[in-house]
Amino acid sequence: MDGAVSPSPSAIPQAELDRITDELIAAFKTVYDPEIPVDIYELGLIYKVDINDDRHVDIEMTLTAPGCPVAGEMPGWVEEAALKVDGVKSAKASIVFDPPWSPAKMSDEAKLELNML
Repeated sequence: MDGAVSPSPSAIPQAELDRITDELIAAFKTVYDPEIPVDIYELGLIYKVDINDDRHVDIEMTLTAPGCPVAGEMPGWVEEAALKVDGVKSAKASIVFDPPWSPAKMSDEAKLELNML
């Protein structure tokens, strides 16, 4: 044995994890930054999503700017979106600023929408 530790398999079947992941992405795409007409997923504001065996979803996200006027509200919007996904029991969105957001994190779809391509 080489001493490596294998992660424990999830109690949630892989097919269901895949479905929940796809539906979370779709849910995040319903949340928009009010200053930019593009959803938060395509803007690259979602950094990390973890689903534990209790079906709790932890979301690390950022904002386009630290002084964003909806900084206090947006995590709640993201949590509400996640809770609409069948199979998600609870959700917590946390704002992080490391690494800082930049337009380079946007998808090509977002750049096209904003005429940045």
